[in-house]
Amino acid sequence: MKSRAIYSGETALGWLPWGALAPFLALLFVVGTAIPTSLLLEPLGLLDDQWNPRGTYGWFAFLILPFGAMALVNLLWVRIVERRPFATIGLAPPGGARVFVIGVAIGCVTLLGVVLAGWALGGFKAEGAGDALSSPRELCFIAGLLASFAVQASAEELVFRGWMLSAVARKFNVAWGVGLSSFIFCLLHYERGQAPLVTLNIVLFALFACAWALRSNRIWGVMGWHVGWNWLLATGFHLPVTSLDVPVSALLVHLVPTGSAVLNGGHQGPEGSLTCTVFFAVATAWLAFGKTRHNRGA
Repeated sequence: MKSRAIYSGETALGWLPWGALAPFLALLFVVGTAIPTSLLLEPLGLLDDQWNPRGTYGWFAFLILPFGAMALVNLLWVRIVERRPFATIGLAPPGGARVFVIGVAIGCVTLLGVVLAGWALGGFKAEGAGDALSSPRELCFIAGLLASFAVQASAEELVFRGWMLSAVARKFNVAWGVGLSSFIFCLLHYERGQAPLVTLNIVLFALFACAWALRSNRIWGVMGWHVGWNWLLATGFHLPVTSLDVPVSALLVHLVPTGSAVLNGGHQGPEGSLTCTVFFAVATAWLAFGKTRHNRGA
């Protein structure tokens, strides 16, 4: 498999980093922005001593500032150092906003399917419905979280499936791009002692996102999907999001984990469940090997 430009063939006018350097630059983009912003937010009481969000405003700050800074630094790198158009990292016009919104809807639907499957298999029990609908304050918080997750999820897709995947593919090949971008993504999401199924699902998450980006030749759709997935997981069912609890009542159904952690993900939330494994495995295979009539859609 030869090296190639996966999103756009336009030549960079600046310096393109060596392929082996790309993973370290990605780590620098993430860690180099997360540490200073977290050091700023912790004394303000918005993060705890583990740098996890504290309270309503802590969640807004946690999702917007570190990830917003990461995206900004990455975009500045592409524009100033590499001197190439944003289309070469998967942000090709036209119709980006429309495809992004479609992606958000697909993310909500797929997350709903994963949670309902776990519920049907006995992994959750319901203890209420639409609790947030009776509170204007909660609804405002939920709306704010949608905007906040749009920053967080879009930044991750920009760095890993936009910039890093394309940078490595240009220097090595697509397989190396998928492998290295997925490895760094999983490394940054790894927690000591996490269950093997959780680790597997993080790997499958990364492969799914890469497959979507490669199939569509841009990242607008998977970016929106990531937003919808994270947002509904955080707000729809009062369940943990990657082991973090969001202080908001359930928008849809208040679900409580019951039975085996294999079905509900335990403290990790539905992303650590077997139903999530099945979804990512099937969806990734379809995106990678399924037939398509065009490659410029979502």
